Amino acid sequence: MHILIVKLGAIGDIIHALPAAAAVRRHLPDAEISWVAETRSAEILRESPVLNNLIEIDTRSLRGGKVVEEMFLDMGRQFKEVRQFRYDIAMDMQGLLKSAVIARVSGAGQRWGFGKAALREPASRFLLTDTVDIPPRTHVVAKNMLLASKALGFDVPEAKYEFPIAANDEHRAEANAIAEQAKGRFALLNPAGGWVTKLWHAEKYGELADRLWEELGIVSVVATGPAESELAERVMRASRSEKIISSQPSLKGFYELAKMATVYVGGDTGPTHLAIAAGAPVVGIFGPTEWWRNGSTNPDDICVERNDIDCRVDCHRRTCDKWICMDIDVDTVFRAVKERLAQS
Repeated sequence: MHILIVKLGAIGDIIHALPAAAAVRRHLPDAEISWVAETRSAEILRESPVLNNLIEIDTRSLRGGKVVEEMFLDMGRQFKEVRQFRYDIAMDMQGLLKSAVIARVSGAGQRWGFGKAALREPASRFLLTDTVDIPPRTHVVAKNMLLASKALGFDVPEAKYEFPIAANDEHRAEANAIAEQAKGRFALLNPAGGWVTKLWHAEKYGELADRLWEELGIVSVVATGPAESELAERVMRASRSEKIISSQPSLKGFYELAKMATVYVGGDTGPTHLAIAAGAPVVGIFGPTEWWRNGSTNPDDICVERNDIDCRVDCHRRTCDKWICMDIDVDTVFRAVKERLAQS
C-alpha cells in the first residue's frame, strides 16, 4: 500500500502530525509512506525513519508577483513531483483548499480529510472522498491521529506519542558545544514566535534568567534563529546576572539541545513544539492560541495563560490593539517553572 500524507504549514504543524505517521508505520510496516511538505519546514522530516519519500513544494511560489502563465508552469512542475508515485490513499491533515488540491492531484482513489466542522477552509470538502468528524476541544496531535486511524483502520495507540525526528552526530555535537558553555544545569529559553501577539516580552525573559540563576542555580540558554538576533540581544541586555548564553542552533541542533535542558520556557511557536517532541520539561506561555489545542501532550507540562480576561475566546489574532493576554509577570512564570521542576 502506498500512502500519501499532506501536511504543509510551519514547523509546529509538521511536528503535530509526526505521531500519526509513526502510528501508520507501526500498523503497516511494509507500506510506502510519502509526505508532501513545504520546503521551508521540511528539514524536520528529512531522514525520518517512518517515511519512504519526502516531497518538498513551495506553495508561496504560487502566489504574488507572478503572471498567470508563470504560476501555471510552476504549479505543473510541483504537481509532477507529487504524481511521481501511485497512491492508494491520501490523507489531508492540513484542512486547507491547497492541501486538498494536492491530495486530489496526487491521483489517490481515496482522499481522507476532516469533517466540515474541523476544516480550516470548509470549501476543501468537495475534493475529499471520505471525512472524519473530530470531537470538540481535540488536541491537534490527537486530531491527526484520529484521521489516520479511521482512514487506515487501526486503533489509536494508548502509549505515549512518538515523534520520529532523525538527528545525526553533527547535530548532537552542536548541542553539546552549547550545553558545555552552561557548565551544568540549564534552562532553554525561546523568546521568539511567528506572530507578534504570541510574544512574551523579551525583557521579562532576561529577568526570568536572573531568577533562575539566583534562586535555583540554573544558567539560561537563549535560543533564537538567525533573523531574531535583535530579540536575543534585548533578552541579554535585560539580564543582570550574566548567567545567560545566547545561541543560534540549527533546527535539529535545537532538538538535541532540548533533550538536555533542565526546563524549557517559550510561547506557541515551532521551537516549543520541538522541545515537547524532545521530551523536555516545558512551561508554555500562551496568549491568543489555546494550550488544549496546540500545547504539550505531556500532562506534566504547564501552561501559563491569562484566564482573567474576556477576549481570548476564538482569538487567534496576529495583530491586536489591546494585547493584554501576554501581559504576564515574571513571578507567575517563575512559579510555574518551579512547579514543573518539582514534577520532573
